Amino acid sequence: MASKLRVRSAVFLLLFVSCHVSFFLASAKKKAAPSTARKEDIPYIKCQVCERLAYQIHKQVKEKESKTSPKKISEFDVIGLTENICNLKKAEADWILQIDIVEKGDKLEEIDQGVEGQCNTECKTIERACQEIMDYSDTDVAEFVFKSKPSLDLLVDFICNDLSKSCAVKAPPVPEGRVPGEPFVAKPTKDAEMDKILRSMEGMPGAPSMKMYSREDLMNNNFGDEDEDDDDNDDDDFLKNVKKAVNQKNSEQDLSLKEKVVQSIKGTVKKVKGHVNKVSKEIANWWRRRKAGSKSSKESKKEL
Repeated sequence: MASKLRVRSAVFLLLFVSCHVSFFLASAKKKAAPSTARKEDIPYIKCQVCERLAYQIHKQVKEKESKTSPKKISEFDVIGLTENICNLKKAEADWILQIDIVEKGDKLEEIDQGVEGQCNTECKTIERACQEIMDYSDTDVAEFVFKSKPSLDLLVDFICNDLSKSCAVKAPPVPEGRVPGEPFVAKPTKDAEMDKILRSMEGMPGAPSMKMYSREDLMNNNFGDEDEDDDDNDDDDFLKNVKKAVNQKNSEQDLSLKEKVVQSIKGTVKKVKGHVNKVSKEIANWWRRRKAGSKSSKESKKEL
């Protein structure tokens, strides 16, 4: 049964990767260095990041409630939101991709561009600042939001003053001679759509070790980082547990365990199939729009 699961996962991965080979083969020859956070900039933007973080939590909770009947989400949903709000691989952190950092006098100011941009050092710096603010407080924040249902001002005060102290002290002046960050470059709409699809597949059930990468990661051959080391053995542990359960005999308890494992795997495969079908449709629609745009562009050139 474990081998069947691995085969199905492998087939899915093969089909998925084949859909995107054309996007990065041409650029893979020239590997670019991955962007890293500028930790020295964090003190200058930490309070602003904290305020935006609180705003996003408040906003996204309201959005989830509006889609839920009777307009009440579970504490589990809120915890999932606070856990992912600072992780660029998750859809909840899409807001980070829209922020540009500009130098004004002796201060760094965050500007919301309203569109998703290419993720560079500024993007990574905001992510890192967000993670430092939340630290290990994501569950505390989720509990406060779920039980107290605070206003935005109260949530900002709770996260930025009570928990993290991010806004308790005024940001220091930016030193002279600081090297400016990269200019904000808006991401093409079609590329942004593709990245959203990839992020929606992150952590999908049934494939414990499968990791999703952004289009930039694929283009630059950036396959993984040190932050993901803790998840490397999930699949091996899962398969070992299944094999151990199947090999145990001579006991009614063992037989019961086998049945539970089999039912669990069947349920997982069913969920994977459903998710694959959904994502496949999204990819197909995205690909048709891309081809249609390319075709109309060629026809326009011919007329000229």
